[in-house]
Amino acid sequence: MERSGMQYQTYVQILKEELVPAMGCTEPIALAYCAAKAREVLGCLPERCVVEASGNIVKNVKSVIVPNTGGLKGIEAAAAAGIVAGDAGKILEVISGVTEEQKGEIREFLSRAEIRVEPLETDEILDMIVTLYKGESTSRVRISNYHTNIVLIEKNGQVVYERGVMAAKEAQMADRSLLNVEDIYDFAKTADLEDVKDIIGRQIAYNSAISEEGLKNNWGANVGSVLLKAYGDDVQVRARAAAAAGSDARMSGCEMPVIINSGSGNQGMTASLPVIEYAKELGSSEEELYRALLLSNLLTIHQKTGIGRLSAYCGAVSAGCGAGCGIAFLQGADLKAIAHTLVNALAIVSGIICDGAKPSCAGKIAAAVDAGILGYQMYVNGQQFRGGDGIISKGVENTIHNVGRLGKDGMKETDKEIIRIMTDC
Repeated sequence: MERSGMQYQTYVQILKEELVPAMGCTEPIALAYCAAKAREVLGCLPERCVVEASGNIVKNVKSVIVPNTGGLKGIEAAAAAGIVAGDAGKILEVISGVTEEQKGEIREFLSRAEIRVEPLETDEILDMIVTLYKGESTSRVRISNYHTNIVLIEKNGQVVYERGVMAAKEAQMADRSLLNVEDIYDFAKTADLEDVKDIIGRQIAYNSAISEEGLKNNWGANVGSVLLKAYGDDVQVRARAAAAAGSDARMSGCEMPVIINSGSGNQGMTASLPVIEYAKELGSSEEELYRALLLSNLLTIHQKTGIGRLSAYCGAVSAGCGAGCGIAFLQGADLKAIAHTLVNALAIVSGIICDGAKPSCAGKIAAAVDAGILGYQMYVNGQQFRGGDGIISKGVENTIHNVGRLGKDGMKETDKEIIRIMTDC
């Protein structure tokens, strides 16, 4: 790919936009960010808070522990953390600096302030509004479409900032429609690593650290540790365990940051940690690892573009399939092998549901990575799933398009039913 060309620069920009640090599951952190911004606008601690949230926000915040809160869980905890101790200037690391004293203040605020949660009627999958009240003063902040996208700020009923019409397309971001498997492969092979070294190096460091923590200590369902105990320490097991362990820790409130992908820490860890593990096993050079991670990350983003940020379709599937391609790349796979690996993997695990952020995400990650690895092994052994096999169409781009249709359109009613089941519990 021509390094001075628009497409090359767009790919670099996409990586800069997507591979950013976040502490804690991104939906509760986005809610904490929204609340922190509302507190900043109000200028004081509120007496009352109303959180309006779309179904997918409810789904992804309901069951996950909010970091730096002393083990608190759910929408009220995320909002309270942002209000009491959040620094809106840190965006998705909004509650990274919470002190022990502030943890107590968050609990105290929850015990005395009125925090009401209401469903938000909206066409957007990711949508939330936080309204704060103190005497006659009010503030209102809305985030919509993606996790940091503030579209409305009001103070005492007056609009002080408004982005305009919310569109499904993230118009302010680099054009994801330029992504395709062939050009992603070319970019991974030819990119000037100086353009991406800081981004990928940070992903390796952050995600490896939380994975190690997840394996070392008792987090969540300890899926990573169970995998190693049950199946041994072969590289295929270690690859699955590394990603699962990062999720084990993160879903259970670990206060270490991760580098996300497509708005998700689980996806960021799944796209990177199995590839890192294979690079260790294979003795790959730093350059080979960086290029494999470029491939894995961009293929994950490409798949997620058609599905959307939030869906009933588990995003770990996209990342696990991307990781399988990164692992194949480390072993010398060419473009044809990468395309077959991705199609094979998607044929196996597409359809795993997203029922919110919680410990079982680690198990889904393990299954998705396993499918990515199997997808490549099938190709190496002369086997493949063919066009017409279920949702698979001839050509990798057609299959990715089909999966986008499945995740965005076909699973809309599934998503609603999942939310109904979860809120009935």
